[in-house]
Amino acid sequence: MRDLIVFGEDFNGLPSSTQHLVKHLSTTRKILWVNSIGLRKPKLTINDAKRAIGKLFGASKSDFRGTDTSSTTPHNIDVVNVRTIPAPSRHWERQLAKSLIRAQLVPKIEKLQLQAPILWTSLPTAADLCGLLGDTNVVYYCGDDFGALAGVDHDTVTTHEQELSNKADLILVASAKVQQKFPACKTTLIQHGVDFERFTQPTPRALDLPQGKPIAGFYGSLSKWLDYPLLNQLIANMPDWNFVFIGKNELSHSPLNPAPNLHILGPRPHSALPSYSQHWHVSLLPFLDTPQIQACSPLKLLEYIAAGNPVVHTHFDAAKPYLDQTNLANSAAQFERALRSHRELKQPQPASIQHDSWSSRAQFVDWLLELL
Repeated sequence: MRDLIVFGEDFNGLPSSTQHLVKHLSTTRKILWVNSIGLRKPKLTINDAKRAIGKLFGASKSDFRGTDTSSTTPHNIDVVNVRTIPAPSRHWERQLAKSLIRAQLVPKIEKLQLQAPILWTSLPTAADLCGLLGDTNVVYYCGDDFGALAGVDHDTVTTHEQELSNKADLILVASAKVQQKFPACKTTLIQHGVDFERFTQPTPRALDLPQGKPIAGFYGSLSKWLDYPLLNQLIANMPDWNFVFIGKNELSHSPLNPAPNLHILGPRPHSALPSYSQHWHVSLLPFLDTPQIQACSPLKLLEYIAAGNPVVHTHFDAAKPYLDQTNLANSAAQFERALRSHRELKQPQPASIQHDSWSSRAQFVDWLLELL
């Protein structure tokens, strides 16, 4: 089995699809995981300044204070932070970033004695490194439509992505819509999977879940793709229900109006999510119809189904295969009707998605890698 050099998100953040796949691939391969090299230039904000300084000094980002990554990182995965320029666009910036990263990684690669490594990147901004790290093949794992993704430098990322798609020997995409962007001869659809055992195994109720009322819950980033007018109206109309939100607020303001029945709990480790979703009454996916959502393959949809409680969601393409076991609602009134009759909603069938486990996905990817 050939080893992997992986450019992905910061390993100690919320698990991405790349992390799920690579953890399974690491059972038979050595992995050098390079923490995020950035998808946008920092802006004139305190948070961005801290992040930029961190990247220049090789620091990573953690979504959870006090997270001990040493206990959760598989033994075959070595995680490294590199000093670099985030999302370089000018020629001199790209040359400098390439030289910086290569100088830091080559000694590490030699020390690990990686065997005919494959360069795997989930970030278009790694395009300049292809072929410079002793890698013999390139895999581009495209989990998002970066042209529509919020919070990236679209022009810079699109330029890098075009170059990367030309250099890649294999392109893996998470949705059929994204698949259309790339040459069919080198592109394979790998939809997101689910940590089936984690979300189906009964878990004790989280201590900070509110008591006394039925609960509608959501976990994930509070970002631009959620329908906040719908949610605010729903929360105001249903004081007899508690509404729980788990995740980081990525907006510059609080998008949800304060209310006694609103509980914003902040980020929680991925491993803790079943202790919430298994114990609330309805799981919510109130997405807006945006280009990003149209191209998405949301991990949480399968996780919600595996957790076993009814799922109520707005329309989005990735949900179509599961409409026999989820519940469609496209307005606050429809969401309210669904919640008030939650005992009569279509129930998810966890056993039906067992074949969608990350383990199954990784077995197929493993086979594809051996064909390179």
